[in-house]
Amino acid sequence: MGKKYEALGQYLDFLSKARIPACDLVIFRDHAMQYRHMAGFRDTERTRPLCGDETYCLYSCSKVFTSCAAMQLAEQGKIGLDDPVAWYLPAYSQLRVKSEEGEVPARKTMTVRHLLSMQSGLNYDMKTPALQKLLLETGHHASTREIADTLAAVPLEFEPGTDFLYSLSHDVLAAVIEAVSGKSFGEYLQKSVFDPLEMKTIGFALKEYDRDRQCAQYQYMEDSASIKPIPKDYIEHRLSDRHESGGAGLISDVKDYITFADAIACGGTGKNGARILSPETICVWNANQLIGRSRKSFDVWNRRGYSYALGVRTRVDLKKGGPGTIGEFGWDGAAGSWVMMDPDRHLSAFFAMHVRDFGYVYDVVHPKLRSLIYEAEQI
Repeated sequence: MGKKYEALGQYLDFLSKARIPACDLVIFRDHAMQYRHMAGFRDTERTRPLCGDETYCLYSCSKVFTSCAAMQLAEQGKIGLDDPVAWYLPAYSQLRVKSEEGEVPARKTMTVRHLLSMQSGLNYDMKTPALQKLLLETGHHASTREIADTLAAVPLEFEPGTDFLYSLSHDVLAAVIEAVSGKSFGEYLQKSVFDPLEMKTIGFALKEYDRDRQCAQYQYMEDSASIKPIPKDYIEHRLSDRHESGGAGLISDVKDYITFADAIACGGTGKNGARILSPETICVWNANQLIGRSRKSFDVWNRRGYSYALGVRTRVDLKKGGPGTIGEFGWDGAAGSWVMMDPDRHLSAFFAMHVRDFGYVYDVVHPKLRSLIYEAEQI
């Protein structure tokens, strides 16, 4: 697709030989595909090259959809970003916070904005006694709402709004969306995002007829600097068979994800004309939310040039991290997938891979891809 993308292709081919058995990158601009390159194999035996229809566990790339859904409801006036979470989930009316004196009643009110911006005080501990008890009592059939309500019994790490901590906040946000919409979280996404944009594959469960095209999944083993295969549709963040995890539960192919990313990058309207969000709401969505202590905690993540907005990273500094645009935003996932959306340039990209917990990807690969994309697009 042109000599300007030659460096991208070479880099992706290199990655497929460097402990990333499969990777797929697609770039869109103004609803038109500018570039796509895939490298590697969809099976552990490495006998079946990628053909482009593979599906991947999105892990935390799911959070972009969850925050989008919340912003839709905010745009419609059905939810306020600064509304107390307890208005929608009464279990959050009597929260407790860890302190030097032990657990004490929370003095600050947890809001929807705190959930979106990871300033809620919740943590990412999925093995708390309260959760384990719920899963045991329900035979691992606990619903999204039941799991969220149970998390309210776990003491917060800090007063809401006073720090940043990556957490199960978006799983709680999914339950808020259920309470506001009157639909299950999956039903809401299907009717409000997936169907309007004609996204056919994405969902919380791998459809039986899609099972063969699910890309092989791996775990990076830091002690041996190697990878090992794991079940290809295994998502540890799915706590029960009824849990539609807003934080990490979706499975998608590349086509569906870039369809969504392209719509957001083009002012919230898809190629088919369906409007998901207004440009004004997108400006609220990708606005920086962190200052002071919260920003310092986020900076530990080494997302150079970025801060955190409402459920997404957002570019705030062009002096750090290489070429780009202020306001470019997106996120990544535990198996290495990554999305970027640039509303100013109507530019979007989605990168799919399936190796869990490979830290090199976040520190090196994603920034490199972004820089190569902007250099190729001459922006």
